[in-house]
Amino acid sequence: MLRYIKILLLIAWHLPAAAQQDSIAKPLTFSGYTELYYTYDFGKPADGNRPAFAYSHNRHNEVNLNLAFVKAAYATDQIRGNLALAAGTYMNANYAAEPGVLKNIFEANIGIKISRKSNLWIDAGIMPSHIGFESAIGKDCQNLTRSILADNSPYFETGVKLTYTSPNEKWLVSGLVLNGWQRIQRVAGNSTPAIGHQVTFKPRAGITLNSSSFIGNDKPDSSRQMRYFHNFYGIFQLSQRVGLTVGFDAGAQQKAKGSRQMHAWYTPMVVLQLKVSQKTSIALRGEHYNDKHGVMVASSTPNGFNTWGYSTNFDYSVSQHVLWRMEARGFTGKDATFTKDNTASRHNFFIATALAISF
Repeated sequence: MLRYIKILLLIAWHLPAAAQQDSIAKPLTFSGYTELYYTYDFGKPADGNRPAFAYSHNRHNEVNLNLAFVKAAYATDQIRGNLALAAGTYMNANYAAEPGVLKNIFEANIGIKISRKSNLWIDAGIMPSHIGFESAIGKDCQNLTRSILADNSPYFETGVKLTYTSPNEKWLVSGLVLNGWQRIQRVAGNSTPAIGHQVTFKPRAGITLNSSSFIGNDKPDSSRQMRYFHNFYGIFQLSQRVGLTVGFDAGAQQKAKGSRQMHAWYTPMVVLQLKVSQKTSIALRGEHYNDKHGVMVASSTPNGFNTWGYSTNFDYSVSQHVLWRMEARGFTGKDATFTKDNTASRHNFFIATALAISF
């Protein structure tokens, strides 16, 4: 893995100056991202891991690497492609089910424009998820850590995607055939492809509305349980300084193979962001996750994983390419689903800081 990263870095280092100054004229570009973090969880987990539903920034009381990647991107009027190799605790948590070197492939896809008159593309490979407004790349998100909603829905997906963008770029419509729920390699014994859709509408500047779905089975055929999932979000730039994001996920999965009974879960969330100055911003987040039957977040308590979350976030742009962040975040469960000093607790609280650099 380190050998591949060194090769990409050497290629990027030896790019001609003209290629760096004129990225539009050159189809091949290189970029990179590194995010270091420190988190202190007042629950003091003995194994150093934050609660199991956290798949990013999930190590306690240590300086660690959440995500670092180097990326090569190729783009012309007719062809596009991306290859990114990555490491970090985010990769360890989210790619745990993948074999061998697949654990370090952050992105690997190729796209071809299939219409001369319309903006119609077909892309295939390992791609960012079509679900949700948060990504693995911290600098692109409003908060230092990801929401429970984001951590428990796909960050990436593997398959084929057909995408149409309207001439005025107000509409984006995609249809997808996927290997599963956040999978590169399909689950052993699974012969069922999953499907999904995405519709994004931007009625005017400052407003984005999105609807995405997933339908599929993420288990072997012998224990097939169909999952039906829908994600909706709206992003509203209320003024130059104030932004509001609202999201709502809802899902249902068969109780057992062939059963008509479904186990459902849902999660609403809201983020209010205030830009205090050109370099500083503050974000407030509120969220609720209700998974009574433990489909996404396992719990042995009577009400399952029924939790409220809240956080406050402070950002400072050190420079165009460097971002420093601080966050305080807490959770309150209906049952004692958390642990504090090796004792069951209804509450969890932690503080975090992160430093990200991109090029």
